[in-house]
Amino acid sequence: MAVNLSDSEIQELLQQRKVLPDDWRQRLHLKPKHGHKERELDLVGEAGSRFRLILRESSVNPMAFSVILAYLPSNSNQLLRLRRYNGKAHEHTNTIEGQTFYDFHIHEATERYQALGVREDSYAERTARFASVHDAVKCMCEDCGFVVPPNHQPELFS
Repeated sequence: MAVNLSDSEIQELLQQRKVLPDDWRQRLHLKPKHGHKERELDLVGEAGSRFRLILRESSVNPMAFSVILAYLPSNSNQLLRLRRYNGKAHEHTNTIEGQTFYDFHIHEATERYQALGVREDSYAERTARFASVHDAVKCMCEDCGFVVPPNHQPELFS
């Protein structure tokens, strides 16, 4: 059974505190996987919601990356992408708005794109806030309720 989220439910999930473990940097150190590098980290939010942080980066093109915050609804095998911070490696089109661009961008889950029957995070906006996978992680930490352990900067590698 498909799970759809309202815009207010999406906002609640994004704002829910997600405490990163002390070893989060080591656990997200990218490892080779079928032509790209990838890592995942499962987290539980303060309200008991299950999340997965996914990092992917091309082995060939460092501009081809995604930093994804996914929600794993209870009693479901779905993985709903709440936010996706993408590199400048492909053109993106917002179907409803008819807007196309080629730039760094942030995908957002929306109620109206779910209603179209397309990927929940099909809507995206351009950004100048990051230009690397490491900076995208920092932006996601700032935007999505992550709590970075004391004395840890929200960058992957110092």
